[in-house]
Amino acid sequence: MDIAALRRDTPGCAHRVHLNNAGAALPTRATLDTVTGHLELEARIGGYEAAAEREADIRAVPALVAELLGGRPHEVALFDNATHAWQAAFHALPLRPGDRILTGRSEYGSNVLAYVHAARRTGAEVVVVPDDEHGQLDTAALAELIDERTALVGVSHVPTSGGLVNPVAEIGRITRRAGVPFLLDATQSVGQFPVDVAGIGCDMLCATGRKFLRGPRGTGLLWVREEMLERLEPHVSETASARWDGDRGYTWRSGARRFATWEMNYAAVLGLGSAVRQALDLGLPVIGDRAVALGAALRERIDAVPGARTHDLGRDRCAIVTASVEGVAAEAVKAELARHGINVTVTVPEQSQFDTEVRGVHPLVRLSPHYYNTEEELDRAAEVLAGLARRPQPR
Repeated sequence: MDIAALRRDTPGCAHRVHLNNAGAALPTRATLDTVTGHLELEARIGGYEAAAEREADIRAVPALVAELLGGRPHEVALFDNATHAWQAAFHALPLRPGDRILTGRSEYGSNVLAYVHAARRTGAEVVVVPDDEHGQLDTAALAELIDERTALVGVSHVPTSGGLVNPVAEIGRITRRAGVPFLLDATQSVGQFPVDVAGIGCDMLCATGRKFLRGPRGTGLLWVREEMLERLEPHVSETASARWDGDRGYTWRSGARRFATWEMNYAAVLGLGSAVRQALDLGLPVIGDRAVALGAALRERIDAVPGARTHDLGRDRCAIVTASVEGVAAEAVKAELARHGINVTVTVPEQSQFDTEVRGVHPLVRLSPHYYNTEEELDRAAEVLAGLARRPQPR
């Protein structure tokens, strides 16, 4: 990687130290030009006409996403965010009284709410799989809990509130042996390091464009294994997802298109395609090696600061780093970093309900470098935390 060139192609690098890539990464100039260029085209000739002119490029985006994930183009549907993509898959799964939904303690808060809502509505049950000694999902416990009542295993690959990477390939081996659907929330992993649906063995996967993929906000994606499609009944039907058959009713469209909607923000879709193309050109193994290494380097720097510490679980960890400064509220730490031009965010207990019940550490400061960040930027963040830790705190 030519980091200097990558930073020159990222306008935001000239203004901020951006350590909030788990929230929304900085887009490249190429992605920015793609989005604004299509908006200008819409303004000049009309929205429908612009989409028609760029139809080939728009149709190419699912194929790029499929290449990124190791799937096939007809298994991909595009959405306006990852939550809608995840909900489209989850709510398409038929649930009956007594069915069990198995999930982990690191599951994302919105997913948890959806599980509980569906359980109340259908009479199903939500079962939380315990963590192992590393703080990641205990795969041995998962294997023991799966039985004939298990309708779904739903897991977050990387949680929103920490750097652990769940052992999803082992989870996939377990679910495949049991014949149980496996829904993977890869919102924080796709774009950060390689994610291969065949190697993982999941049946459904959702992700967003705005985080480590460096795409525009308002983009999301869903991948559904072809063999899984006939087991799902989409929750929403409209002209993009189904074909009217007259007196016979309707027929779902082929592939993952049955989850799609007709209206899309095509400027954002093209921007997502641009971001995916750039990630593929750089190479996800190279991206992953650097991002994970920067996360580890930042973790070491913070843990070396007296009065500061990191809180990430897992045997394998990624570029997301959660930290605290003794005696200083997480929002105050975030504000001090922002005063020095460093972007971070704060974990929210409501988005990590099960983890909060066990550890009670949230809110924490969440720092998330990506491959275009530098060691010097990590040093700056650690220096600010050190200065804050040395500052006398009010009693």
